[in-house]
Amino acid sequence: MINTPSVPAPRSSTAGALTHALFGPDAARVHEPWRRLVAGDAFRRTPGLSPARRAGQAYERLHLVNAVAGDPLALAADPHRLASLHEWAAVVDGSLATVAGIHYNLFLGSLLDHGAAGRSDTADFTALRRIGTFLCTELEHGNDAAALRTTATYDRATGGFVLHTPAAGAQKFMPNTSPLGGPKSAVVAARLVADGEDHGVFLFLTPLTDANGTLPGVRVRPLPERTGGPVDHCLTSFDRVRLPWEALLADGTGGAAPEDVLAGRPGNKRKRFLHAIGRVTVGKLCMSACGVGGSRAALAIAVRYAHHRHISGSREGQRVPLAAHRSHHARLLDALATTYAMTFLHRDAVRRWAEHQPHEREAAERHVAIVKGWITWQTREVTLEARERCGAQGLFPDNGLAEYPLNIEGAITAEGDNLAVWVKAAAEMIFDAPVPAPRAEAAAAPSPDDSAHLRALLAAVATGRFARARARLREGKHPDQLSRWNAAVTPALEAVAAHAALQAADAFLTAVEQVTDPAARALLGDLCRLFLLGRVRQCSGELLAAGATSAELVRALPDAAEALTASLAPHMTTLVDAFALPEEFLSAVAIANPGYAHVYDDPEGPWHRAADEAEAPVPARA
Repeated sequence: MINTPSVPAPRSSTAGALTHALFGPDAARVHEPWRRLVAGDAFRRTPGLSPARRAGQAYERLHLVNAVAGDPLALAADPHRLASLHEWAAVVDGSLATVAGIHYNLFLGSLLDHGAAGRSDTADFTALRRIGTFLCTELEHGNDAAALRTTATYDRATGGFVLHTPAAGAQKFMPNTSPLGGPKSAVVAARLVADGEDHGVFLFLTPLTDANGTLPGVRVRPLPERTGGPVDHCLTSFDRVRLPWEALLADGTGGAAPEDVLAGRPGNKRKRFLHAIGRVTVGKLCMSACGVGGSRAALAIAVRYAHHRHISGSREGQRVPLAAHRSHHARLLDALATTYAMTFLHRDAVRRWAEHQPHEREAAERHVAIVKGWITWQTREVTLEARERCGAQGLFPDNGLAEYPLNIEGAITAEGDNLAVWVKAAAEMIFDAPVPAPRAEAAAAPSPDDSAHLRALLAAVATGRFARARARLREGKHPDQLSRWNAAVTPALEAVAAHAALQAADAFLTAVEQVTDPAARALLGDLCRLFLLGRVRQCSGELLAAGATSAELVRALPDAAEALTASLAPHMTTLVDAFALPEEFLSAVAIANPGYAHVYDDPEGPWHRAADEAEAPVPARA
């Protein structure tokens, strides 16, 4: 397709105030460099590229990211900038978001967290003369990676280690370890074995490839093509690869004697493992950021399309935009309300993680995990809705929408499958769930127009579900621990879902309170109430059954949502203008612009011939 640029419409002051609410006072430092970067021509889609070529293109773009990053180690240490990189990369290239997250967060971040950046030469990695990757997951060990089988055996004769893959199921699964993009090194998770004793999982800095291909003892085999943005995912194994003592990444090992390090190992191997892979928490923030960025881009395209795609009206000769229909704009508004909630919740999660104190780490990690699950699952629904609202046009990758739902599938699984991390959170919270404190005093008479009351109802749902999970755990006869947990896990997971929605609502309400522009505050407040109404309506039956609300209020919820939808519908364009997507990106997406049919124009088409130039009709063939 040949896309024609459109003239950007001026953004309203209301949209500008909403942009400030979405991106915060530090947007010039945290977001604007990446926004400007993805506006460049190098980030426009190139039609017709093979998956292998697109994977290679991601590494070329990684060098452009590195040029903007400043100090790459400082970027790895800054969760705000690191998450925003993913937020904007996901708009234009899901493959880039993947390789950038692996290099900056999992690889460089691990070097930082384990003290290696201070005692080793990282110049090749920060200059991208060598690209970093991360090898933890094995073919038979994903969410139970604490049981991984790759070994690094301490060799007393040399003072180093022998890295080895002992079985087919211990092959490292899905790291980007091919020679594509240039020479690579990896941080490899392996069991440290000394004198036959398993000391738990540590990380080892391991060169994989050079300009000539894989290094001796390293075996890399490409995996089949997967859905989403293409990346050079591989199976990687080691055949007794020798590593020096300095390859071990562990806090405080610099200059220490091997005997001192081995004698000072933590007694709890699971804690050792969790410490080794601590970077996955920031990775969860990055995966959430991909969902936030992709959802905003998908909705911007779908809303623009809804306003310039016209269909037949109720009267002969009348043409009306898709956006005029309640059946169309109501779904988009629900998705917009969710996406604003996702954005504010993500901002809160990044802030909490960046500011947490050591004694708050466990709670901060759990919050990030819950947020990652909620945001990426919501992204799946939002991006699918946006695609569907653009009909068949949304199926073509050149129109910008088709890959967002596919890309988020990887984020749902990466850094811990959503369901697995929510099960862990549910187990931790079932007896220690925070009691939701009221944010504001509700009106004396319960009303669907009162956000404080709707928020209180959502809090009651979370509290009630945790109580039901506790009761399930305590009641009944269970022959073993697994059957006992199986009895409680369903309401416990439902409680985590309600808790996540409540956290999103609180972040949304806080954002509304901080807006000073009257028009923007009113619009954002209405959108927040639409989000709350949608969540409360989903659980109105259990609220009614628990006596937490009245039948009168439940009956009033649909009409309240309908009225709010009608009042918000004229403001959809303002709501997506606030996303501040570069016009260079949107102008290159055909269906995001008026007159998009011109990209399909045929200069030889009959519509280009004047009536007086028409020739005699060509006889139809028998």
